[in-house]
Amino acid sequence: MLGAEFEVDVTNIAHGGISVARHEGRVVFVADAIPGERVLVRVTDDAKKSFWRAETVSVVSPSEHRQPHVWAEASVDRAPERRAGGAEFGHIAPGHQRELKRQVLADALQRMAGVDSDVRVEAIDGEPDGTGWRTRLRLHVAKDGTLGPFAARSHTVIPVDSVPLASPEVARLTPLDERFNGATHVDIVAPSGSNAFVLAGDSTSKGRPKPHRVTELVGEREFAVDVRGFWQVHHGAAQTLTSAVQDAIDGDLFDPRASNHDLYGGVGLLAAAVADRFGPTTRITTVESDALATDHAASNLVEWLGSQAVTSRVDRYLQGLRGSATSWRGATVVLDPPRSGAGKEVVDHLVGLEPAQIVYVACDPVALARDVALLRERGWELSRLRAFDLFPNTHHVEAVATLVPAG
Repeated sequence: MLGAEFEVDVTNIAHGGISVARHEGRVVFVADAIPGERVLVRVTDDAKKSFWRAETVSVVSPSEHRQPHVWAEASVDRAPERRAGGAEFGHIAPGHQRELKRQVLADALQRMAGVDSDVRVEAIDGEPDGTGWRTRLRLHVAKDGTLGPFAARSHTVIPVDSVPLASPEVARLTPLDERFNGATHVDIVAPSGSNAFVLAGDSTSKGRPKPHRVTELVGEREFAVDVRGFWQVHHGAAQTLTSAVQDAIDGDLFDPRASNHDLYGGVGLLAAAVADRFGPTTRITTVESDALATDHAASNLVEWLGSQAVTSRVDRYLQGLRGSATSWRGATVVLDPPRSGAGKEVVDHLVGLEPAQIVYVACDPVALARDVALLRERGWELSRLRAFDLFPNTHHVEAVATLVPAG
């Protein structure tokens, strides 16, 4: 059936920005569709017996929430293999994008963790159509040196004339009409407190690019970060998460002198959020596997005498505490794991250290739900949850959850 075309009625949304339909009893995961639509699809993957994957070829009966795509090069009007990737919700009205993200998050929590949630996905300041927010952009280089994003679900570079999700400064600097022979990608970075950069790179090179320190601003606070290092991409995300983490901490459970931790801490953004809320006596340790980020974290947290930055993988750091007399009783732990989540080993170590509360920052709703399920099995409960639309016109959503021991 590979390449077969047929019409389907789209019924609901699934994790990953794809919709769900059925054809002759078989589940079909459909890209570029909206629940409630009837679309003509083409099968792109039939390797699994239980489901197929398909692309929308054309829309037969459009949803009331369908809009002209914010990125012409990603529109359903183009052949599927020529659609730019990275804006897979751009054909959906912004308010309905947030509703679909809410459904995915709430469904994952209910299905995987047994938690019913009335969470909503909050919009943050920016353009009403969800464009103009990316302060960091990576484009890829085709064999002929031209620049563009990958096509959706492939590694084919698509030439484009615009980058509408980019911030105005990033869009202005993006060299779409230049050739980059010898490079595999180009990064355009516009820090809030430093000059912007256009950086060609080669992902096949074994050496790490030379570090270059830039400054990011969150309110009046400055953060040192490497120009290619991790920093929140949306121009308002760092401030949003700072405030959300501060609000998520139960002040009655917080002890500034306990062994408070920021795990997967990067350059110390969330550790600083904690210390800013609770004052100069706050003890907090940030743990991060990237040594350069840890160096920057040490600099960013220097004003708090009770702070320290540790270079280590989180699982190894926690493993090293196992069997010792170490206890985190009374401690608050901020957890900001990668998209795959924290996982069983980290959760087991955390529970064994007996902290007072965990504030979990999640960029993947399924990983969050999986870890919430692990914590609930070990006697913890979800007490607070907020979600934020930090990636408009994509399927991604950020959530901040508070978990405490049950009872």
